[in-house]
Amino acid sequence: MKMTTFTKKIFIAALTSMAIALSITGCSDDKEKTVAAKPATVAAVHNPFDHSHDTPVTDIQKHKFEHDFAKQCVQRELKNSDNKEADAAQYTQPCMCIAKFLMKDLTAEEAEKFIGEHKNAQSLVIKYENAAYHCLQQNAHPKGPNFSRAPQAN
Repeated sequence: MKMTTFTKKIFIAALTSMAIALSITGCSDDKEKTVAAKPATVAAVHNPFDHSHDTPVTDIQKHKFEHDFAKQCVQRELKNSDNKEADAAQYTQPCMCIAKFLMKDLTAEEAEKFIGEHKNAQSLVIKYENAAYHCLQQNAHPKGPNFSRAPQAN
């Protein structure tokens, strides 16, 4: 019987000490958190997946990018063409639409790499696929076969 009383006292003491420990750790000073948060906001960590908007792209760079990209797009489409003159007229409008769509979110790094080094950045390739989908969806699709009508008897 002495053993059960001893166990109950230890159990009650353990619960009381846990409650005190949790209440002490639950209380904190808000001033310490704000002081600790200030250095983190001052020294922002560079995220390589986020492009910075610090360096603006000039209108001249955008204009040059637009025309160079549209010209490159038409040349790429004409590589396997048999009738280059007729196809050039056909591809000019969609390629210009794609270039204008890309120009909306063009960064200075992408513009410099494309105009200066004549290379396509990976981010530009991803944006190109989105722009091509957007611009080519504007064209009317040919009417497909209608299988819902009743067959005609001959």
